[in-house]
Amino acid sequence: MKQDNDLRNNLKSIRTRLGMSQQDLANLAGVTRQTISGVESGLYAPSVAITLRLAKALGCQVEDLFWLERDLPEIEAVLTKPLPTAQQTRVSLARVAGQWVAYPLIGNDAFRQDMIPADGEGKTQIGTDKVRVRLLDDNLETLHNTVVIAGCAPVISLWARATERWHPQLRVQFNFANSMSALHSLCRGEAHIAGMHLYDSQTGEYNTPFVRDVLAGREGVLITLGVWEEGLLVKSGNPMGIRTVTDLVESGVSIVNREIGAGTRLLLEQKLEQQQIPFHTVEGFDHIVQSHQDVAQAVALGVADAGMSTASVATAFGLGFIPLHQSRYDLVILKKYLEEAPVQQLLSTLGHRMVHSQFEILGGYDISKIGEIVATV
Repeated sequence: MKQDNDLRNNLKSIRTRLGMSQQDLANLAGVTRQTISGVESGLYAPSVAITLRLAKALGCQVEDLFWLERDLPEIEAVLTKPLPTAQQTRVSLARVAGQWVAYPLIGNDAFRQDMIPADGEGKTQIGTDKVRVRLLDDNLETLHNTVVIAGCAPVISLWARATERWHPQLRVQFNFANSMSALHSLCRGEAHIAGMHLYDSQTGEYNTPFVRDVLAGREGVLITLGVWEEGLLVKSGNPMGIRTVTDLVESGVSIVNREIGAGTRLLLEQKLEQQQIPFHTVEGFDHIVQSHQDVAQAVALGVADAGMSTASVATAFGLGFIPLHQSRYDLVILKKYLEEAPVQQLLSTLGHRMVHSQFEILGGYDISKIGEIVATV
């Protein structure tokens, strides 16, 4: 039977993932190898009987193997970052501020530890920031029930997964971003919530002065996730005897640093300025990594002697920790999002014992005021 132009299959990808040759699958399904080749190449549309045999041989459902192109809707979405010209790219999707937003799953986002399944395949519309996305599933309800959080705290991912257990119909997407990047992402309509931990040494306030400046007239609230201990990660046992930032220069310590806009970089700069230590005298000050986990891995692998992060990250990587400062981690939410049901469901879990237990087991956080509104701007 000639292939239907709208019929698509991923027979080859499933077969190869299972380590089968075409002949192996043909033997299991009771068909010829030429039949398998014809189906995979799109030259042959199998009968119902052969379709059922193939699904049984591969241990999957028929709909996992075959679908009609016309059955899957397409939507137009705003891109959060440019795509390579005319290249089809995996994207995840969410509804934010009344429009569809597409998050390209490329680079580091393609193979994250908590890999995000693609919602569709997008292709850039040249000359615009829009992308045409062919959905991989017609379940738009899941996309409408997606809450997007931008931030850098590893516990956000933990909170997200615990919340999805409590509310199976809710999906929480955590996009990594440092504090300032997360705040700007919120303002651009790319996220519902921004997580941040910036300390203003001039006013002694956490986060609020920065939020007030960036929101520029928009109304928002700051809700506390917790207070965490920030300081220097060092090798287990602290073999170099590091106690303060002064030791970074006096003991010839090499560090890794975070990018501009990261809360731990700002804290390091403030501590160095207090001791009148020029940034350039610290070896590795310009050696930039992109996350708390990257800092910990650099120290654990001996790439650097120290780096700024948090007590919980130090514990997770089996590293020593020199506390320097307590910082409040807040969730910034525009008021217009507070009435949305998915956002309300997510925030309601901040009072759940299951979430508290996860944070407590992780350690390094004071969550005695979790869920409290600490400022309105």
